[in-house]
Amino acid sequence: MIATLLPWWLNLQAILINRFSCREQHSSYAELVSQGFRAHSRLLLHHKHFANQCLPPNTDQTVRCIPMKRNCLCINLWRKEVEQAALLERIRADHERALREAKETLQKLPEEIRRDIRQDKEKLLQDARGRKEAGASGLPQRLFRQPVGAVGQEPADPTVRQRRDKIKEMMKHAWDNYKRYAWGLNELKPISKQGHSSNLFGNIQGATIVDALDTLYIMEMKEEFKEAKEWVEKNLDFNVNAEISVFEVNIRFVGGLLSAYYLSGEEVFRKKAVELGEKLLPAFNTPTGIPWALLNIKSGIGRNWPWASGGSSILAEFGTLHLEFVHLTHLSGNPVFAEKVMNIRKVLNRLDKPEGLYPNYLNPSSGQWGQHHVSIGGLGDSFYEYLLKAWLMSDKTDEEGKKMYYDAVQAIETHLIRKSSGGLMYIAEWKGGLLEHKMGHLTCFAGGMFALGADGAPNDKTGHHIELGAEIARTCHESYDRTSMKLGPEAFRFDGGVEAIATRQNEKYYILRPEVIETYMYMWRLTHDPKYRQWGWEAVEALEKHCRVDGGYSGIRDVYNNHESHDDVQQSFFLSETLKYLYLLFSEDDLLPFEHWVFNTEAHPLPVLHKDDGNNEENQK
Repeated sequence: MIATLLPWWLNLQAILINRFSCREQHSSYAELVSQGFRAHSRLLLHHKHFANQCLPPNTDQTVRCIPMKRNCLCINLWRKEVEQAALLERIRADHERALREAKETLQKLPEEIRRDIRQDKEKLLQDARGRKEAGASGLPQRLFRQPVGAVGQEPADPTVRQRRDKIKEMMKHAWDNYKRYAWGLNELKPISKQGHSSNLFGNIQGATIVDALDTLYIMEMKEEFKEAKEWVEKNLDFNVNAEISVFEVNIRFVGGLLSAYYLSGEEVFRKKAVELGEKLLPAFNTPTGIPWALLNIKSGIGRNWPWASGGSSILAEFGTLHLEFVHLTHLSGNPVFAEKVMNIRKVLNRLDKPEGLYPNYLNPSSGQWGQHHVSIGGLGDSFYEYLLKAWLMSDKTDEEGKKMYYDAVQAIETHLIRKSSGGLMYIAEWKGGLLEHKMGHLTCFAGGMFALGADGAPNDKTGHHIELGAEIARTCHESYDRTSMKLGPEAFRFDGGVEAIATRQNEKYYILRPEVIETYMYMWRLTHDPKYRQWGWEAVEALEKHCRVDGGYSGIRDVYNNHESHDDVQQSFFLSETLKYLYLLFSEDDLLPFEHWVFNTEAHPLPVLHKDDGNNEENQK
């Protein structure tokens, strides 16, 4: 009898799986039916009379019958018995398996039993950890590919190679002392030999570690990179009740984590970057979407600096999120990050610009400019840098960013760039239509920016933009050369017969800033004029003579004084920017080549998102 029913049952089983339309979930029910038949085929004999006794199809929508040749089978009438039979079969199988395992265990030695228990515990812990991480991050899986230019060739010239090795030794001196005296804290006080914390980071710790990750990687300091990664994995915590600078945390922490991920492929860096990016999103909860400068990352409450033009947001701060947030969208699959920074552009493009210039202050509630103060140095600088680099990072597809950048450069050249009587080109500051003939150390980045953007300059102005870069580089070198210590002041002036010299005491300090060396690096890469390497080496010698101390590197309070007065702070950007740019200046061009990488304003390299590169899309598994 079973033999005659078997083909009929198999046919019915297939139809049940494909066509069963009861209100219950058919996939799980079909599985139950299959289990019940395999366990108890005799059930068919018990219920064979149902074939001729069931109701016609569709008689009642709550009891559906499936026709099978001349007969039909009423599923609901015998469902309970099938479930019970399947349950009994599972109980029996579990019981037999437990007996087998018990017998096998009794035959093992005690050491083997203990080892098995340990292995089972470890597997359970690993599985739980994996589920927790996947659930917490919610990130799409991504196939990591070794990036182009993460590690370059050794310089062919022995002198260049020797100088690059010296810069690596400087990095080791800075890192080892940070590790010895301030490990896990934000920065180092190299004279006091203790940790230093800034309120810019709230209670977030480890700024030097995160800022230095990519420098350690490209210098092939593998052990140091490994210990830094382990600290990030175990100790980097963003669940703090404190107010942070959105700008500083973004460029140092988000930028540093993104760069470390793109160079190494270590997933912990991607997860931490996205986690932190999500905690910064409440800063955009303003009437215009222009973010607050300061944010309590636990409460999500934001505000602006009290000194900033009637509660305004600052151009260089809200304008220096674009690169990192586009990459956060790229790595997380969440469009909200890119949408937030693209909205900033929409607000800016709706506004009239005085003389085509962007004032440093914008009110996030009214959407109107604050005080009409324009600077390519502090308060404005990296906004312009990110317009250019957003275009380059998009593989030159971001036409809006390109137009905004070149329009801004035209206005800067017309209204702010001037030449001294001694022939030095400088970029003045604009205050309500009046020029202040002062140039900050921060403004010296612009030489590299002009040269980097020369290739895309309109109306065949490539050579002109390279020349602008070269002139700014020369002026900034003069600001170094005209001091006693051969290190540049915080700001220098061009008035009262003075050129490229600081005249105010509060402008004479040097805090290990990178901008002049940054411009040397770009100018070297784009022209290969040897003077830029020579100027860079002069800076190395000055740093070693005046800033190096037993416990690391310290800033100087007065670069015009013949005797050092140290400020006792080793800034995290010294490791992230100053030493990295010096290392690149004395490296071959195949290390982080410009066609594949752009640097954020903290010198963290981020890959160009090539439109024809398969790695531009997340690889789902």
